[in-house]
Order: sequence, then C-alpha cells, then structure tokens
Amino acid sequence: MTKLDSTDSSTSGETPRRFRWPAFTIVAIAIIAIIAFFAGGFGGSFQGKLTEVQKNDNAAYLSSSAESTIVTNESSKFLTVETIPGFVLFHSDAPLTEQDKAAIAQARDAIAAVDGVDAEGMSQTQFSQDGTTASIFVPLVAKEDGTAVAGDVLAATEENVLTAAKNAAAGLEVLPAGPGGLLVAFIDAFAGLDGALLGAALLVVVLILLVVYRSPVLWFFPLFSALLALGLASMVIYFLAKAEVLTLTGQSQGILFVLVIGAGTDYALLLISRYREELHFYPSRFDAMVKAWKESAPAITASAVTVILGLLCLTFSELNSNKSLGPVAAIGIACTYLVMMTFLPVALSAAGRWVFWPRKPKVDEAADLTTHGLWGRIAAQVGSKDRPLWIGTTVLLAVLFLVGIGSLKTDGLSSSENFTNRPDAVVGQELYDSKFDPGAGAPAVIVTNADQTNAVIAAVSGVDGVSTDPGAVCPQVDVEKLSALVKSNPAAVASAAGQGCAPDFLTAAPIDGRMVVNATLADSYDSPEALETVKRLRDAAHAVPGADALVGGSTATTLDVQTASVHDRNLIIPIVLVVIFVVLALLLRALLTPIILIATVVLSFAATLGVCGLFFTHVFHFANADPAFPLFAFVFLVALGIDYNIFLMTRVREETEEHGTKSGVLRGLAVTGGVITSAGVVLAATFAVLGVLPLVFLAEVGFAVAFGVLLDTIIVRSILVPALSHDIGKKIWWPSALAKAKD
Repeated sequence: MTKLDSTDSSTSGETPRRFRWPAFTIVAIAIIAIIAFFAGGFGGSFQGKLTEVQKNDNAAYLSSSAESTIVTNESSKFLTVETIPGFVLFHSDAPLTEQDKAAIAQARDAIAAVDGVDAEGMSQTQFSQDGTTASIFVPLVAKEDGTAVAGDVLAATEENVLTAAKNAAAGLEVLPAGPGGLLVAFIDAFAGLDGALLGAALLVVVLILLVVYRSPVLWFFPLFSALLALGLASMVIYFLAKAEVLTLTGQSQGILFVLVIGAGTDYALLLISRYREELHFYPSRFDAMVKAWKESAPAITASAVTVILGLLCLTFSELNSNKSLGPVAAIGIACTYLVMMTFLPVALSAAGRWVFWPRKPKVDEAADLTTHGLWGRIAAQVGSKDRPLWIGTTVLLAVLFLVGIGSLKTDGLSSSENFTNRPDAVVGQELYDSKFDPGAGAPAVIVTNADQTNAVIAAVSGVDGVSTDPGAVCPQVDVEKLSALVKSNPAAVASAAGQGCAPDFLTAAPIDGRMVVNATLADSYDSPEALETVKRLRDAAHAVPGADALVGGSTATTLDVQTASVHDRNLIIPIVLVVIFVVLALLLRALLTPIILIATVVLSFAATLGVCGLFFTHVFHFANADPAFPLFAFVFLVALGIDYNIFLMTRVREETEEHGTKSGVLRGLAVTGGVITSAGVVLAATFAVLGVLPLVFLAEVGFAVAFGVLLDTIIVRSILVPALSHDIGKKIWWPSALAKAKD
C-alpha cells in the first residue's frame, strides 16, 4: 500500500499496492468492535444505577488506619444502630405560639414514625432563647446489623422526614440541618450526574464537532462511540463498586462522565483527522483506514497508557476516594480506548466517504498539508522566531503563576461552603448555628481504656473549644436503657436534660475493656475552629497515661480527610512525574525530549494554579479550595496535558526521520495543529461542564482542567514546545540515533 505520488491513480494508470494485514488481525478487530458495540449498548442501562452504589460520607473516604475510622469501628460496638446526626428546624419570624408548639409536637410524632429514622435516638424538642425556632434531633439510620444504608435510601428518608414535618406544621418554615441534612444535600447534588451533567457535556461536544467537521453527519460517529465507551465503563464500575472492590463517590462519577466523553472525542478527532488525510491518497476507504489506524495507534495508545498509569498512581493514596478514583477513571479511559480503536474505525470505514459530506475528501494529492493553511503559517513563524517565542511564553507562564498563587487557599471547605448555591440544608445549618449551641448533635467521640475514663474526661474537659455547659463531656449512655426510661417516664428525662451527665445506671458498660466518651464542641462541627479544637483534643487525650485514647467523630473525620489529602499530594505528584517520564522515554526513544515535555507541562500547571487563585478568590468568591484540589488538578492536567505533546512529538519524530529535526518540528506542528487544538477545546469544554453541578470542588476542578488544557493546547503545545525543540535542534533526540542525523 503506497501513497499516490503527483497524480491521481485514476489518471496515471498506476494501481496503488494494497497493504494487507493478516486476516486474523482484521477479524480480531472486527470481533472486538462488535463486542464493544453490544457491551457498550447494554452497559448504558447501568449509568443511572451508579448512584445506587455511591458513597459520599466522609468516613467512606478514609482508610481503615485513620484515627477517626478506628474510633468509628470501636464506638459502633456500643450501638445497635449506627446513625447520622441531623436536625429538623421549625422557624417563625414571630415567637412560636402554643398552637405552633402543639403542631411541632405532632410533627415530632410523625417524624418518629418515618421508616429509616432512629426514633429511640430522637431528642425532646428544644426551643431557642428568642422563642422563634424549635429544633428536633432526628438521627437517620446509616447502618443496621452491619448493613450500610444506600445513599438514595438516606435521601428518600430525609425527604419523608421533611414532608411529615411540613404536613404537621404547615404554617411554619421547616428546614433540615446538621450532618444528615448536608449529606443528603450532597447526594441530591450528585443526582444530576446522569441527567444535567451528561446532557450538557453531550450538547457542548455536538456543537464543537459541528464547527470542527462542518458536517451534519460526521459528529455522530465519535459521540456515539463515546457513549458506548461510557456505557461499558459504567457496567464494569457498577459491578466492582457493588462488590465493594472499589469505592465510587459522586465526585468520581462526575469526573468519569466528562473524562470519557472528552478523552473519547479527542481520540476520535485524531483518528478521523488522519483518516481524512489518508483518503486523499487511497481510493479504497478501507486501505485509508488501515493506514490511518496504523499511524494513529502509537500516539493514541501512548496517550491512553500515560493517562491510565497516571491515574493509577492515585492508588498510593491514603484516601479511599482518591484510591478508587484512579481505577474508576482508568477503567473509563481503557474502555474509551477499546471502543475508539475498534468500533469507531470499523463503523467509519464501513460507512464510506459520504460521512464527510459536504467536504468529502477526494483522491487528488491536494496541497501539502504541512505548508499551507493557518497552521502552516504559524509553523513558519515558530521556525523564524523560535528563541524569542519560547522565552516569551516561559515568562508569560511564570508571571501567571506568580500573580495569583498567593490568592490560592487550600485549607478546606466546610460542609456549607461546599455548595455553589444555597440548598435548604445550608440555610438550616446557618439558622441552627445562630439559634442553638452550634456544637450539639455532632460531638467529638473519644474511645479510651475503661479504667482511665475519668482521667480522659478531666483532660479533655479543660481543652479550649470544648463546651463548658453541664454534661458537655460524658461517658456513653446505654441507648437501650435510656429508651426504656423515656417510654416509662418521659417527663423525668425531659426535665433532666441539660443538667449534666446521665446517672451511672444509664451509663453504657465497657466493651473489651474500652469505653466511649462524648465531648460537645463549642463551635459548629465543620467549622475551622472545630477542626483546631479536635487537634487540641487529640493532644490532650493522647497524653493521658495508660488510656490509649483516640478521638473521632464528624469533625475528626473531616480533619483526617484534609490531613490525608495533603499527604497524598506530596507523595503522588512525584510518582506521576516519574511514570510519565518513563512512558515518554520509551515512546520517543530519547531522554532529553521527555524532560523538556514534562518541564513545560509542569510550568503550565503552575500557571494554571496562579490563575485559579485569582479567579477562585476574586471572581467566583469561593471561600476556599479543598486540600485535594492541587492533586486532582495536577493528575488531570499533567496526564491529559502531556497527551497533546505526545500527539505532536510522535508526528514530529515521524517527519524528522524523513526531513530532519528542524523541518520535522515545523511539519509536525503544521499537520497536527488543527486537530490537537480542536481536541483541546473539546476536552476543556467537557470539564467546564462540571460547573453544572452545584458543588464548589467540582467547579474548581472543572475550571482548572478546562483553563489548563486550553493553556497547554494554545500556548505550550503550539508555541513553547515546538519553538524550544526547533531552537535546540537534533539534540532533543539524545541519546537516540536521530540526535546524530541531519538537523
């Protein structure tokens, strides 16, 4: 199979030789394509089911070695039912009337009857000092008899609780609050993943592909292939998550959707671009596809392998959420690669040239693609001004980093700060904090050796940030005994509330020589002040001789998540860089080029962080960024950003072998410029769609990846890398033989 020379084969009388692959290779690809089609189509039904296997509570993010996880496991022995604390608030602008209070009492009875509520753990109604607000502690059953309650069931329970409360107290404002209400708000936010998010991503990709291809037909093939890949990935991940082989969070699912759509469209753009190019030289569309596949496969394979390996580096994480995000996203990329390299080429070549209508490529040996058009002119400028251009772009990236990095805050977000909107749970939490003891309902939980219980209580009671109210630091109550007393004498229990710790006969008995102590904090459980209090609590509890005390609870869990995020960032970023260097060195058969490519992408990442600091603080007015944000941004930006350099430099190497390094750099830039820019725009747009979900973390990651990919595509890959490579010349291929070839 040879390209036509200067004339069309139809006029020259020459018949191009056909490139014949072994029959088993062609049959294997066709069979895999058919399997991918049916598996992807069947797997599409699992996209909506992924929410059934999601875990979005902080505890699901932590490893079993985290202090708060150990405390949770020990303290659960003292409870027959594990719950998530929450409140239902009843509010009126004027003081509550006796009629209002009667309605609230009816609401409490109605809430206690809701399936999924731990009725025995509910508190008596509390009223604010100004008399305008009532609060009922309503714990939701999170785990019973060792079986965890699914997120969608928790959300339904909370909805039923609020419905029962509103029906009974129709004239009052009813709001959720506490960890339970905020967790359900998170679950509700992620409920839009397979609807609003996926729909917006697909719409954006369709519009971009229509502009890129200027064909009313061609866009369908890459988009349909991406949906098949998403269906296949969803099916695999669903069964793995259901078997608890990996943990699927809402964040992971959101990133999976946009990653598959974006990366799949990128791979398709590269393959279709080369296919269109080869159609100008081969009368047979099948020959053209074979050639296009053969030439595209190394770059696309290297890209997929790089991203997969980079994502799998997340398995070194302490956080279960990060540890599982790696495999989740890697499965998505693997399924995308499989579909795009089997089903898509088979479908395109079977369909024929008409899919490019109205710009069907002809066998005409048209103009040399490397010397004409916009990218040919850009390449010429890069070649004539290489040194000023790479120095100028380096300075620009450094300035972007320095200007904004001081504004980037990664100290973490409180639960209420995690939303870009104001769900009822956030409004309710703010109302609760202003009307009641903000630390109530979500105490710090301390487990200690039973014989040192009093010493631990004495040590932690004096810690700054622990409530000084009577009964703020007490041993665990025996829930069954308390429940029996409430049923037999509710008035006595109500009158004793707030008077101090429960009497000894209601205190839980030690289990395995261990005892639980609950310490109410003075601040809201998810506030920065509460996090600092837990640090001091741990110092005090750990210092008690012979206690072996550990501190957990909702606030401690948040603290452990943030601490683990910083650890993961410092550990995983260097590992990703080493992995990518090895892949690039093997692909390009050089050592200097990988160093240059990685350095440029890291510089681009630094510039992106600077821009994020400016926008997050001064434009979007986000309160903060999650400690995991830099790691997420790095993994996706470096792994995806290096893709475009792979696509460029593999073509540059191909051209260098025939034309020399300097000419090869310019020819590679000219011929890949359009398709790589289009791919970057598609990927940036799909990640930007994460902003559809009302969650600050995903909005931040979406903005960072979208801006960073555009920066990589337009500045780094189009100017910095080719200009620097052209200036250095053949030495970029050191130590391969190309370093000694013509420049």
